Amino acid sequence: MLYGLLLFAGFVPLIFGANLLVDSASALAKRLHIPAIVIGITIVAFGTSAPEFVVNVFASIQKSSEITLGNIIGSNIFNIMVILGISAIVFPLAIKKNTTWIEVPLCLLSALLVALCINDNLFDKKNYSGLTFIDGTVFLFFFIIFLVYTFNLIKSEQFNEEMVIKNYSIPRSIVYIILGFTGLVIGGRLIVFSAVEIARSFHIPERIIGLTIISIGTSLPELATSVTAAYKKNTDIAVGNIVGSNIFNIFFILGLSSIINPVPLQKGSNFDLTVNIGASFFLFLFIFTGKGRKIERWEGVVFVLMYIIYVVFLILNVF
Repeated sequence: MLYGLLLFAGFVPLIFGANLLVDSASALAKRLHIPAIVIGITIVAFGTSAPEFVVNVFASIQKSSEITLGNIIGSNIFNIMVILGISAIVFPLAIKKNTTWIEVPLCLLSALLVALCINDNLFDKKNYSGLTFIDGTVFLFFFIIFLVYTFNLIKSEQFNEEMVIKNYSIPRSIVYIILGFTGLVIGGRLIVFSAVEIARSFHIPERIIGLTIISIGTSLPELATSVTAAYKKNTDIAVGNIVGSNIFNIFFILGLSSIINPVPLQKGSNFDLTVNIGASFFLFLFIFTGKGRKIERWEGVVFVLMYIIYVVFLILNVF
């Protein structure tokens, strides 16, 4: 009963923080003449990925490798299939050129890379398969490349566009961003903690907990932020938040987790990794269907249905 109350209580700071973060990040972008897509990829994505970061660091220290891998892969699948899906249903998501040809392919690359690096037995025929210190270092190297690209993008003029945003001063925007981050982290952690305790009482495997309850819980900030941004027609933030968050999750969070402790390949994880690759591939494919480069409402519905089928499959395999 207590954990159930804590679970629902976590939504209050979560939603409040997400709304405050979108408004203040948009205001800061306008004040500093920074493109909205860059804000989505950096500040918003970093802030909303804080729950995944906290959970994975603690899981790595405690050597709970099933949660470490499941949280990240589950979050990335949920981000694309559910969050982008719902965001597209709320308002069709226009995708800009750099997002189409650089950020989305990099997101797909990250999904492919983690699947290749964790399957050591496919290449060297060893008995052990997993992410090691070397793999984590490679991921962090890719993350540095992504950061360099992002900061070079800040200097570009090609993403300038007018948006209806609040007129906050720079100091006020910074304070609100901090408050927004705080609400997101508190809400996300409260939801995840409560959900894990409830799930473990039913003796559900840690891998399934990581792929579903924990990943959904830690992705709720992205859900609140992107759907709010889509509702406000700030599609750059809605898309940039998810793409940046997925790249951040694998290259930084999973990379750092692998350095702290090796992440072994678990039974059934290759299926999850395949679904993760498929989600990124369909995101890239859907950009080119229909008129213009955008994710249409019907494609958002397809994403959500794909996720429902995936979760049903996981549940059927558990019970």
